[in-house]
Amino acid sequence: MTQTQSFETVPTTRPAVIEANLNYLLFTGERPRNYAIPAPAGEPQRSGATDTHRVRIRDARRAKERFTLDQNGFELRAHQTALVDFSNDEAIKNVYYPEAIALIREVTGASKVVVFDHTRRFAQPDHREAGVREPGNRVHNDQTFVSGPRRVRDHLPREEAEERLHRRHAIINFWRPIGYPVYNWPLALCDARSIDARDLVPTDLVYADKVGETYSFVHNANHRWFYFPELSPDEVLLLKIFDSRTDGTARLTAHTAFDDPSSPPGAPARRSIELRALVFWDD
Repeated sequence: MTQTQSFETVPTTRPAVIEANLNYLLFTGERPRNYAIPAPAGEPQRSGATDTHRVRIRDARRAKERFTLDQNGFELRAHQTALVDFSNDEAIKNVYYPEAIALIREVTGASKVVVFDHTRRFAQPDHREAGVREPGNRVHNDQTFVSGPRRVRDHLPREEAEERLHRRHAIINFWRPIGYPVYNWPLALCDARSIDARDLVPTDLVYADKVGETYSFVHNANHRWFYFPELSPDEVLLLKIFDSRTDGTARLTAHTAFDDPSSPPGAPARRSIELRALVFWDD
């Protein structure tokens, strides 16, 4: 029996509400810029000062309400995968992408889903695994109301993209633990209904061949934060990243990894994978 398996047999008790530090943006009026590639000489990898706040994060498993993508901006689903080796990018694309597409269509009623990338993460400082990143520990959303439609044009044929952009379209993240439950550095999820438009700060994300756009967030005491303790590899989180609807449907949510003070000592470092998917409806 491995150390990880042994650890999984140890029962843990988490409080219904925890307090933890979340890293917001201290907005100074200057547009923030983050580099997805090494920053040019003399420039920081990430600009914008951090504004850390101690916030209450509720156990979503104990909440009386059921959280949904279109109301809260996130949703938990049970989901088993046939994929065993998450280190193989081709297997992820050939096996895991179709599984994710099927569940997203089931949850949303969408007519078409296109997964356009994936990211593996490992919460072990100074790890050296190719293609594996550390958890993102600033409050953010992966797209904006400007960059969301751009993604449609990036990944669909031109004529189809223009047609789809006239109907409802969205971007959803499909987030899963790898190998064992998440004991540390879980995701904090902000109830979309508690987000004000003034909280969102467009932020440049610089790639080698283009400049994308994400949202950073300034602190708002009204934000309602939740998490799902010890998320298992047989569970997935769906996160609303962008939605073209403007009828009161949740259009996005803020999220971040955070250092959970209730994590048990000696727990294995979190491993996870997230897919990003374009989602289309015919109406």
